[in-house]
Amino acid sequence: MILVTGATGHLGNAVISSLLERGIAASNIAALVRDEKKAANLKDKGIQIKIGNYHDFESLKNALQDVNKLLLISSSDMNDRIGQHKNMINAAQEAGVSHIVYTSIDIKDFHQSSIPFVSQIHADTADYLKQIAIPYTLMNNTLYADLIPLFAGENALEDGIFFPAGAGKTPFLPRTEMAEAVAVVLTTAGHENKEYAIAAETAYSFEEIAGLLSVIKGKPVNYHKPDADAYIAQLVKAGIPKDNAAFFAGFGEAIGNGEFNTERSDLKKLLNRSPVSLEDFLRSIYSK
Repeated sequence: MILVTGATGHLGNAVISSLLERGIAASNIAALVRDEKKAANLKDKGIQIKIGNYHDFESLKNALQDVNKLLLISSSDMNDRIGQHKNMINAAQEAGVSHIVYTSIDIKDFHQSSIPFVSQIHADTADYLKQIAIPYTLMNNTLYADLIPLFAGENALEDGIFFPAGAGKTPFLPRTEMAEAVAVVLTTAGHENKEYAIAAETAYSFEEIAGLLSVIKGKPVNYHKPDADAYIAQLVKAGIPKDNAAFFAGFGEAIGNGEFNTERSDLKKLLNRSPVSLEDFLRSIYSK
């Protein structure tokens, strides 16, 4: 049985859909959730619902009974994230899980990054996985293309993109493509103790993204390049909490520094096809 953590989140839900599309029976897929009510759509598909919390070791051990493959999606709870991940990994070891797939991040340097609050947790979890005697696979994901509208701003088409990413480029990839790659690793052999870069083949700057949006909408879409302080001030003025604004600014700085432009991708090898182009993905969102 395959257990998917974070199953009610965007990536977890997409992975389950990909597993079903690959012919895995719903009865062979389990979803780890904290709130069963939020998993009604999964239960309706025949997915086994298991209740567990990363902070509660016993709940994780119970949820992992009869599981041989685990997809560990990194926790979104910022309270002791490495402790949560260790709980899940230790519980998997006690339950006899044979393979753990972990969603990490594809970045040039885990230890010298503009977003240490993101990169460090992935580095620490990967290190811990390598210490545990369970075969693992690291899915080192680039940034979701799905985040572009959030970074660009809700009025990007009218007022232009306002984001402090400078000329930095990122090989953005749709979440559904990442989910399909995970499903491949979970359902085929030969991926144990390997790391894969899950990224698009081409990296784009926000200047180039603005150009793609101009073509899609048939009108000019500009890209403004504020510095981090000006960006944060603008978001705070719009009612965004300063900590949240600084969080987004950190990603802008990381992009501007080229931290995600690693120039590596294993996606075509896993999917046996090229990924969806960024233009086609943006067209699916912005042409509506």
